[in-house]
Parts: sequence; C-alpha cells; structure tokens
Amino acid sequence: MMITVHENLPPKGGDKSNLQTVYGKLQSELLEDLKNYNIPTKHNSMRTKQLWNWTFLGGVKEFSEIKNMPKELLNELSKKYTFTRDSITMEQESSDGTIKWLIDLASKNNSTNNQIETVFIPEKNRGTLCISSQIGCTLNCSFCHTGTQKLVRNLTADEIVSQLLIAKDRLDDWHRNNPNNIRKITNVVLMGMGEPLYNFDNVKKALLIMTDCDGLAFSKRRVTLSTSGIVPFIERVGNEIGVSLAVSLHATNDEVRDILVPINKKYPIRELINACENYPRLKNSSKITFEYVMLKDVNDSLTDAKALIKLLRNIPAKINLIPFNPWPGSNYICSDMEQIKKFSAVINNAGLSAPIRKPRGQDILAACGQLKSETLRLRDKK
Repeated sequence: MMITVHENLPPKGGDKSNLQTVYGKLQSELLEDLKNYNIPTKHNSMRTKQLWNWTFLGGVKEFSEIKNMPKELLNELSKKYTFTRDSITMEQESSDGTIKWLIDLASKNNSTNNQIETVFIPEKNRGTLCISSQIGCTLNCSFCHTGTQKLVRNLTADEIVSQLLIAKDRLDDWHRNNPNNIRKITNVVLMGMGEPLYNFDNVKKALLIMTDCDGLAFSKRRVTLSTSGIVPFIERVGNEIGVSLAVSLHATNDEVRDILVPINKKYPIRELINACENYPRLKNSSKITFEYVMLKDVNDSLTDAKALIKLLRNIPAKINLIPFNPWPGSNYICSDMEQIKKFSAVINNAGLSAPIRKPRGQDILAACGQLKSETLRLRDKK
C-alpha cells in the first residue's frame, strides 16, 4: 500500500482577510460592482466578462496576469478584490490514485478548527471532486465519521468555490493549459463534510457560480447535491439551483433510519419520499440517486431490498449501494460482498439500477463517510 503525504504546502497567495474574492461573487454581482469604477457604460458588460473569464477559464491568481484590461482599472480592482485561494495544509494520495486535501480556512478567524477536507477521485473517463459545505456536521449519522466532529460553522460561497479552484491548481486543470478543454475534473459532488441544505444560500450561490456557462461551465447534470433529507429545502434545490439530487437514505423504515440518520426523527421517511416524488426536475432522464450504505445485519437483508423497491416505486431512481467504509471507533461492520451482490440483484431484477460503489481512498480515510478534519482526528488518537 502506497500513501503519499505532502504537508504544509505553500498557500497560493497572501492574506485575503481584508479583500473580497472575485470568485465569491456571481457574474451579475461583479457587473454591479464594476459600475462603481470609471468604466464607460457600454464597456461595463465586456469588462465584467473579461474579469470573469480570467478568473474561471484562466485561473489567474494575480491581477498582473490579466492582459486585456486597462492597468489603471486592474490596479483599482486589486485594492478591493483578490484571487487568493485558501491554503492546503496537507495533501495525501492513495494507492488507488484518490487525492485528499486538508484545507486551512484559518485566515477567516484564526481558529485551528477551521479546516475541511476535499477529495478528488480519478476514474477512466471522468474525475469527480467531492467538496464540503460545512466545517463539521450537526446530523450525527451513526455510521459517518464526519458526524463525530461538531459543527464549527457554515462555509461561505467563496470557500466552497475555492475548493474547486484549489483542485484545478493542483491538477493543472485550467483551460489555458488545455486548449482542447479535456477536463480532469468533470463532476462535482457535495458529499464532503456537512449537510449542504443547512447552508442553502451559500451552497446555492457557489453552485450557480460553478455552473455559469461563461466560466467553469459545469453541466448541472454533472453537479450533485447530496442531502440527508432536509425536506423543506428539496423543492428549492430543483427550482433555484437545478442540479442533480442525491439522498442519503440508508434504511427502509423509520425505526432503523432514526438510528442511522437521526434527522429522520424530524423528517421521517414518508415525508422525504413525498418530497422526492415531487422534485421539480424529476424525469426518467434525470433520476434521483439514493445512497444506501451496506451495514451487516442492520439494513442488508433481502427483505430490506424488497422494501426499498416498494418505497421507490414512484420515483425514477438509481440506488448507489455503498459498502461501509470503516473508521476508528465505529460500531458497524460492512456487509459481506456476497450479500451485497444478492441485494443488488434483487433490485436490478425489479427494473431499478443498483450499482455497487467501489470504495476509493480508504487507506487515507478519504472514502464516503470517512472525512473528518485531520487535526481533530490526530487529537482523538492522543
């Protein structure tokens, strides 16, 4: 087993605490801001688009790298804005090629607890970036390592976008270096630390920035927001963001789900399924993904499989079966692979798709349900 670790990587710029990030604003917001500068009205839209393109196609980190805007304007903009990313404290590469970054957000308020983890999963025909939306989590899902870290705070929109820019920097995935536009990062999933729907406004803004067709231009079908089932926000995801939806289900009845996913006590399964049945963008060509972690003797019987089929019968659905990824102190055991295959076969034979997810990055605790800020993980060992 090979694990490559790089610690204390240099930040991609200086302190940004007194400046606003360009990449933390919607294009419409930049357009309004640039009206405050000495720019002819007829040029305002052009200058906004130039700044936007240099940010999200060029990946610039300094205003001096911008070549087609007046130097006087760039000098004025540099007094208010920055391109600086958050800092990487540690980079780990798994034996299977998965990369995990520990990102330090301490410049916000000088707290050692301000760290998040972001994971890149390379595959043959695509690369998926798993990003975080909160520092820690409030949901306390009993099978999830992240749930053992108390919530510190929500991430801002620029901190969410910064994770993508950091990954593009590290992977050399910018358009200027790849004129054929063959991306290394093709998909983005909000499946890292935190519950995205408990940080709805910042997540919405970040995803609208990522999917803006003039910049990063991610297809909304290639961006997936995963929720544990915060029912009142599900309709808003479809109407206001329009990305793909994934639901952490993990059980077919309230008795089991109350233990695995305690938010179920507030939003029980029937309410969650009703919200999914009425998801605004739901159709056969755009299915909802239901995540189902396979826990031995907890939720992996063939009776559970049949109940899952019945539960999702009115929803165009894909069921991701996730072999449980162990972490220190966990009370659960992964289902036997033979049982997982039988479980999958029952669902597939009923006409639903139930692929078995291949665990990635387990050796660096980068797999699904294993993320937790490294400083806290090390503290737990003491």
